[in-house]
Amino acid sequence: MLKAAVIGAGAFGRHHARKYAEDERVRLVGVYDPDDERAHMLAETHHVAAFDAAEDLVAEADIVTVASLATTHAAMARLALDAGCHVLVEKPLATNVADGEDLVERARAAERVLACGHQERLIVEAIGLMQAPEPPMLIECVRAAPWTGRGADVSVTLDLMTHDIDMALALLRCAPQRVSVSGRCERGVDVDHLEAEARFDGGGTARFLASRIAEDRARSLRVVYPSGEVRVDFVARTFHNSTPFALNADFAETPDSHDPLAANVKRFISAALGQAPAPPVTGAEALDALRLAAWFDSEFLKGSQ
Repeated sequence: MLKAAVIGAGAFGRHHARKYAEDERVRLVGVYDPDDERAHMLAETHHVAAFDAAEDLVAEADIVTVASLATTHAAMARLALDAGCHVLVEKPLATNVADGEDLVERARAAERVLACGHQERLIVEAIGLMQAPEPPMLIECVRAAPWTGRGADVSVTLDLMTHDIDMALALLRCAPQRVSVSGRCERGVDVDHLEAEARFDGGGTARFLASRIAEDRARSLRVVYPSGEVRVDFVARTFHNSTPFALNADFAETPDSHDPLAANVKRFISAALGQAPAPPVTGAEALDALRLAAWFDSEFLKGSQ
């Protein structure tokens, strides 16, 4: 039985703690959050210890979820890896490429599993797009919501768009060659609304729109293939498929789509135990998403100067 720990007692930390507590292969041993009251509330929920220092917590654990502020992901994940733990980092893997590369190398050298919380990948799997026999020509992703203030310590690219970036990279399976962006800042410390396009060396194109200052909620996916296209509106719950592929229109009813975070945690545990070859999204794959997100943000900053 693996000893599990959670760093960060916010919304995602609470979800991860509950999933660990529900899995018979692990024992939740404690939580850490710089907000003592929040840490103790989560610890009391699961009858575990609230640790005063992250260093002390990871010393007691075999597997660790890092669900703290995005700006602390790299430091907390580094701490856990150096303590010999397998680590699941909520997205983004880090807030800069150098830190992401460092985490991937540390995990490789220590032979530890490094996973990332890009659980939207599991929804794409449930639809059946990962098994499509043709490469997509065009991917269009929209992810928008009104301002809440959550995740505003980083750009909307790292906060929201990163999910769709990972998904597009998984479907296109090649490297981006050229990008273009436009956006604006209104409420956060960084870009709040970004529209980006990436052209790939395989000939495909991916277009993204992410906003945390939208009037209404929107989340959709369009994937165009030589033989047809797939359109999914996750808010309106509509599904259109004009391809000949046998896709699952009822994907939302599958366990992985219904609770992708739970599925991600379960597969992470399986990878840590050697029961699966890898988690759904590895640290190296999350680093690829981080690289493209950082490229988008860099181009936005150039254009805004």
